[in-house]
Amino acid sequence: MSRMIRSIVTLGGWTLVSRGAGLVRELMMAAYLGAGPVADAFNVAFSLPNMFRRFFAEGALNQAFVPLYSKKLQRRVGAEDFAQNAFSGLTAFLILFTLIGTLAMPLLVWAMAAGFAGDARFDMAVDFGRVTFVYIAFISLFAFLAGILNAHGHFAEAGAVPVLMNLVFIAAILVADRQGWDIGTTLAWTTPITGIAQLAWTLYAARRIGFVPRLRWPQLTPDFRRLMVNMGPALLVGGLPLGVVAIAVGTVLLPELSRRLQAGDSAGGREAFNRGTEFALFLTLPAAVALVIIALPITEILYQRGAFGAEDTAATALALAIYGLGLPAFVLQKALQPLFFAREDTRRPFRYALWSMVLNAALAFGLMPWIGFSAAAWATTLSAWVMVIQLWWGARAMGEEARFDARFLSRLWRIALASALMGAALWGGWGLLQPMLDQRAYRILGLMILIAIGFIAYVLAALALRAARPSDFKILRRQR
Repeated sequence: MSRMIRSIVTLGGWTLVSRGAGLVRELMMAAYLGAGPVADAFNVAFSLPNMFRRFFAEGALNQAFVPLYSKKLQRRVGAEDFAQNAFSGLTAFLILFTLIGTLAMPLLVWAMAAGFAGDARFDMAVDFGRVTFVYIAFISLFAFLAGILNAHGHFAEAGAVPVLMNLVFIAAILVADRQGWDIGTTLAWTTPITGIAQLAWTLYAARRIGFVPRLRWPQLTPDFRRLMVNMGPALLVGGLPLGVVAIAVGTVLLPELSRRLQAGDSAGGREAFNRGTEFALFLTLPAAVALVIIALPITEILYQRGAFGAEDTAATALALAIYGLGLPAFVLQKALQPLFFAREDTRRPFRYALWSMVLNAALAFGLMPWIGFSAAAWATTLSAWVMVIQLWWGARAMGEEARFDARFLSRLWRIALASALMGAALWGGWGLLQPMLDQRAYRILGLMILIAIGFIAYVLAALALRAARPSDFKILRRQR
């Protein structure tokens, strides 16, 4: 299990670096674009390919392709031909899908942001969207190659690539500001460039393990038809919010479970499921508590500058706290879904996701007249927990490998209590550091001290409550 945890730490570490670079990107966008019409238009245009990316990339590809490919690798029969055929089929589909999406951009923008109709934001979003939408093709092919790398146990190569996207965006903003270019247009054109860069790097990594994609006319083989059948339900299942730990756990746990089940190792499968979930919650629960407790100072200190005002800060902080409540659910989904996907069962998660999406829409529209913009955040969080409940209920009949063991149950309440104690420390620290946080020159330092207080409090509480043991951190030291 140490190998699996090391893989989670490695991939999670790269994802965390990517999120850090993404935070810098968001801070720069907030400062240069603010919360005005150009920012609204670009955010809608950028969200379209990213929404479909979650369907085709992290969703259907990772969850339908990897188990089938891993099984063929285990048997040493037909893996190369299956991957080549799938790559060609995906490429053909993406070319057609990108063309249709680009032509239908006004309809897509209206579906995403009907409120833009009648003002300048709509036309801007359509123009930006026609430039950004091709990103879906590049990033989906990247995700396919990443699935192959993951199945071979190579997680770092693909995990490091998203950092490249954020660095390219940061460079583009700096160049646009220096040259006097329109920031919105620059960001739109930068989006497909980042996709090309990510795909190129992953092609290089795939060549190093011996996989060189060769485009050919796709063949409707039994394996390819089975992949299509499995991808259908997985398209919906994959379109849920993802976090740093969720990405790492889901990506590593799926091929691990697939190998264990193929080898008939139920005990090993249960150990992988429990340790992966335990490790994910150990990192996620305190993060969720922190996002709820100190959402306001985080948002105020990081974002409130330039065109980003106090009202924007308050609204963003509220949404951040609400999403924080759903963070453990997003991670638990990525831990529970591999139990189904490793068995090539995408139908039940599809049904669960469908009910969750219906609930999401009903809550978002139903609560909007009563609580305003926060309705969307509450709807997302509540539907995420409903999805977790459905996945847990559906997995009960799978056997031993789908059940929580005594160590997990013993550590769960300890992790929760340690997270609560950390929350109390953050609350007290926020009050003590308020004079420093109010001074612009010391705000960043004050936030860093506050985060350090929370981190130290959690580690000490976790060790005292035996939510973790000193030996559990050896793996972290080996990853440095």
